[in-house]
Amino acid sequence: MPLSFRDLPIRDDLRGLTPYGAPQLHVPVALNVNENSHPIPEAVAHDIVAGLAEAVLGINRYPDREFTALRESLAGYLGHDLTGENIWAANGSNEVLQQMLQAFGGPDRTALAFPPTYSMHSIIASITGTRWVTGERDADYELSPETVERWIKKTDPDIVFLCSPNNPTGTPVSLETIEVAYAATRGILIVDEAYAEFMPAGEPSALTLLPGRERLVVSRTMSKAFAFAGARLGYLAADPSVADALRLVRLPYHLSALTQAASLAALAHADEMLAMVDDIRGQRDRLLEELPRLGHPVLRSWTNFVLFGGVADPSATFEALLQRGILIRDIGIPHHMRVTAGTEQETTQFLAALAELG
Repeated sequence: MPLSFRDLPIRDDLRGLTPYGAPQLHVPVALNVNENSHPIPEAVAHDIVAGLAEAVLGINRYPDREFTALRESLAGYLGHDLTGENIWAANGSNEVLQQMLQAFGGPDRTALAFPPTYSMHSIIASITGTRWVTGERDADYELSPETVERWIKKTDPDIVFLCSPNNPTGTPVSLETIEVAYAATRGILIVDEAYAEFMPAGEPSALTLLPGRERLVVSRTMSKAFAFAGARLGYLAADPSVADALRLVRLPYHLSALTQAASLAALAHADEMLAMVDDIRGQRDRLLEELPRLGHPVLRSWTNFVLFGGVADPSATFEALLQRGILIRDIGIPHHMRVTAGTEQETTQFLAALAELG
């Protein structure tokens, strides 16, 4: 009989866990992991390739351990008077968050979150030995200042996670809620803004709250709005002391020269890279309008996806759509499923298939 990893002397707190992973199936319409369905503009792709070619010429040397140019470029993109000293980056926002819990979590420490929310937060807590505690949300998965304050006082966590807008529900978290959460906690408040670029135009980010709040961390990613999921670049903005703390736990030269070069080239074309955001918002709003007409109530969404209800059997619906070449997400909430806003053609195909299922 083949050996299982469960037969090895792994940590006791990892026993019984299963690896994270959404289905990776090759289908014509993949709307399950909130990727950006739009390809990178060709002119931008050429510049990224040129940047990679230049980096390859020096690949015999270790990359800039401090990724200085990239941090300055990310700060310039975010604005809000941030500098490179306020920025930290890693291979996807998940690695950024893992480093945060390595530095501020761990054994004898707790992290509070409000499910349903991004599942990797609890997984990262588990693999860093951080105790995971959960609070309850308000109706329709909203999160009021009063609710957040009550749960923070009840659980006294070392780290608080707020996902804004939230995944998988799409619902936003108000700045007032974030302010109250910060005031109530003695520890680190992490606001995960992976979908911030899809918020309504002009809507303020938690970045506006950073001045004077040294325990507030705002995490971002280039995977979604930048159509850069395959490049793996996540980052955070915070007081410079946070980056100093993360230097204690990061692995040496953790961001490759190729990752840095590709990301710098993409950021130099931020306007072109984000040009598809308005189109994605339009398809999201189309889903919010059309799904209720098909008998599927929706939650408000400030992201590039929609959580919809009225699904009698999510597993059966998942399989029926998959047979039609369409992949969406069964996220484990009874009678609900999540669909990413794709291109106009992809959205049309999904809506037509769902209507056909009745």
